[in-house]
Amino acid sequence: MYVHRGIIDDVARQAARPEFVDACVARFRALHGTAPGDEETGSWRRSWPVLLDALVRAGLGGLDLLLELSLPGTGERVDAAVVGQDADGALTVVVVELKQWTWARPAPGHPGMLEVGRRIVPHPARQTGGYVHYLRDWVDGGNGVRAKGTVVLHNAPADLIGPLREMVAPDAPSAEFPLLGRDDLAAGVPAGELAERLGCAGLTPAQEDAVDRLLASEHRPSERVLERLAANIEGHSRFRLIGEQDRARRAILDAVHEAAVDDTGAAGDGRPGGMVVVTGGPGTGKTAIAARLMGELCGMPRRNPRLLTPSGTLTRQLRRLLREESRGLVATFKDRTPSGLDKRSVVLLDEAHRATTYPNQRGAGFPIVLRNLLDRVGVLVLFLDERQIVRPTEGLTLDELARHARESGAAFRHVDLETQFRCNGSQAYHRWVDLLFSPTGAAQPWSGGSYDLALAADPDELASWVDGHTARGRNARITAGFCWPWNAGNVPPLEPEVAIRWHGPDRDERSWARPWNLRADQPVPGFPDVPARPYWATDRGGHDQVGCIYTAQGLEYAFGAVILGGDLVRREGRWTARPEASHDARQLRTLPPARYLPYALNTYRVLVTRATHGTRLYSTDPETQAYLASLLPGS
Repeated sequence: MYVHRGIIDDVARQAARPEFVDACVARFRALHGTAPGDEETGSWRRSWPVLLDALVRAGLGGLDLLLELSLPGTGERVDAAVVGQDADGALTVVVVELKQWTWARPAPGHPGMLEVGRRIVPHPARQTGGYVHYLRDWVDGGNGVRAKGTVVLHNAPADLIGPLREMVAPDAPSAEFPLLGRDDLAAGVPAGELAERLGCAGLTPAQEDAVDRLLASEHRPSERVLERLAANIEGHSRFRLIGEQDRARRAILDAVHEAAVDDTGAAGDGRPGGMVVVTGGPGTGKTAIAARLMGELCGMPRRNPRLLTPSGTLTRQLRRLLREESRGLVATFKDRTPSGLDKRSVVLLDEAHRATTYPNQRGAGFPIVLRNLLDRVGVLVLFLDERQIVRPTEGLTLDELARHARESGAAFRHVDLETQFRCNGSQAYHRWVDLLFSPTGAAQPWSGGSYDLALAADPDELASWVDGHTARGRNARITAGFCWPWNAGNVPPLEPEVAIRWHGPDRDERSWARPWNLRADQPVPGFPDVPARPYWATDRGGHDQVGCIYTAQGLEYAFGAVILGGDLVRREGRWTARPEASHDARQLRTLPPARYLPYALNTYRVLVTRATHGTRLYSTDPETQAYLASLLPGS
């Protein structure tokens, strides 16, 4: 997909008309279901004329140009792509990344990243390299196109271009992609030299049907990119499996082979894919097993696997661990089926309990987005914990999945993970938590064991415990129920919105306040101790902000402090829901108490099972705090 395609000379004439960008905005809306933002539209108006002028002056007016070319495997878009035929007859795509920068500098504490305005972004040569490698590795399974790349910073003076070039070592992969500034595109540069700088020297117009075939090509990962990802996962210590985890991996792999359909079928041929459901509570190793299975599937012939998760935070954490090799293969799954899937594909859906399953987006009682996914793949493996469903618009159950398999004629297998590896492997702790956050809360007093569990007397004591572990170099975090407003924007300093008042032993009024974690997905320049949302659980400074369920779910840390808010309290020997105390989405806080209760219980169950070594609890409700004091020792 693209917003405009044409011969460069023709596009240059069309782009001179005011209505050209308006037509591109309309096509963008038709393709993507939403209009581009004003900032993006403004960049088109400023950058496209400069690029077109340079291409025409370089004598490249007969080549094809694609503006805003989509890369289906990753959901990204290339600013511009010049398409021509190389001297040996090979179809060649030159990716052009357009930047309007006049200022940038290396971002302190973020190697290889740049500070531009209020953002921290990748070096543009690295960004361009990602697009180029995608085209090389994904178009027609890596057999479809020759790709190059150039960065055009058309406003950048020499004193900006020089340092940007110096950041790229001569032997670094990004050195393949030149950076051009304002002076490199000057009017006096000879045509041949300008074509060379743009990476288009020697290209001649391609046959129209060759470009048509390129645009119609299937996007699927090549064998070489699968092999690289397999090697990366195999060598990573985070994905080593032990004991029951490895036995579970083998059982899942056997189930995948049993559930697989004949892989000669094309995607969407009417036969549903097989289904394997892997159930397990917090800490049973679902994500590690999923990643390890992904590595094995990448190493198998004729496989086309993906590792998906509804959690954008978990996706970013996995991509950070697995680097560029995971591009397009590890992705966030919301409401669209990834491209390039076929009946050879095994799709691993981690955190399946977070899948979007709006009641009005179901067909015959089953989520349409999952039905579409099953229709396209050979096997869908879902990693599921029903007691981690925390919203009425998310999640599905083992019974629902089994029923759909029966009704659709799909093969179905179930693998249950029992052994617990988080929380010091304490099965006793997890059983105690499951009882505590059952509707009656029938837990017995905690009798100790290998897991460090206690009650904090007040928020100061809770925070002091976390700060003490942090000072000793341990990863400790505070989480809370979504019972305080969250009005802070995407830029620090953050307002301390999680504010609690209580009375001390002498009835003196005390107060404590911390900010929620940063909303932004990327770090903000000048605030090295305020990690971006996906990295709150792992990066420096996260202990100074409070995480919520949507920040913490799917992740872990060594020590965790949990604040129970006013939405879940003890009354008359059982848990009572008070949705009016919630500041979560309207669809949750407007539920009747009886419907809200299981989501609240699940939310706090998730929060108290994030920490591997120790947990402290505290409730803002005095009666609930007294109930917890009857079960737990003080800290």
